[in-house]
Amino acid sequence: MKLRVRAPATTANLGAGFDCAAVALDLWNELKVSDGGTPDRTHLGVRAFERIDPADGLRFEFFDRIPRERGLGSSAAVIALGLVAAAHVAGRDADPEWLLREGLPLEGHADNLAAALAGGACLTSEGRIHRVADGVPAVPIALVPETAVATEEARAALPEQVPLGDAVFSLGRAALLGAGLASRSEEFFAAALDDRLHEPYRAPKAPLLAEVRADLPAGALGATISGSGPTVIVWAHPHQAKECSVELSSRFPDVEVLWLSTSPKGAELVT
Repeated sequence: MKLRVRAPATTANLGAGFDCAAVALDLWNELKVSDGGTPDRTHLGVRAFERIDPADGLRFEFFDRIPRERGLGSSAAVIALGLVAAAHVAGRDADPEWLLREGLPLEGHADNLAAALAGGACLTSEGRIHRVADGVPAVPIALVPETAVATEEARAALPEQVPLGDAVFSLGRAALLGAGLASRSEEFFAAALDDRLHEPYRAPKAPLLAEVRADLPAGALGATISGSGPTVIVWAHPHQAKECSVELSSRFPDVEVLWLSTSPKGAELVT
């Protein structure tokens, strides 16, 4: 038996969509499963696999291209790989919502995992995936620093309470985000790329955000912290993405600049 699956990177929150919005990106981790091995049951992907099917006698080869602990959903991708591979080995339909329920005890947060499984732009609520679009009305350009940020560390910086005015501000932007994704409106999407629930508290660990927002490149609609950070996503107008990427590379020579695209596909079997 030989099986190969892939799962995409993701960027979550999208500004005001804290813990509920994410988009799949065209950057992939892969997994090869074959007979004749002793599985490492401490590996996150193998643990995900065994949520559905035993891993006895199987060999697992993981190929990581998504930077780890940079806010691009690397752990969600690994979990998605294990879940989708196990579903195919077990002969079951790899339904994204079923796999999301199986994977949540390992991931903890539904947003990244939902987009990694379903692809496109997803909103999550109470364990349900609301896939609202194949992508977003902008091109994501990722600024990936060398420093890493653990999700637990980033969440520890969040307050238990926020001022009412900040909550109302973010609620309004979240509504615009949903409308912008569904209608593919650049205007609505750009207006949603700001937040007062999580970004102000995570900004010290993602200093690029303030630098980019203080002087947005030509053609940029806005910038957001990707997931827990420290990666920052600059959302560029589709017709100006190349110029935007070149300018960012020139301004931030010590940062990896990834000109990406959104992926309408989630984790899948590779034929």
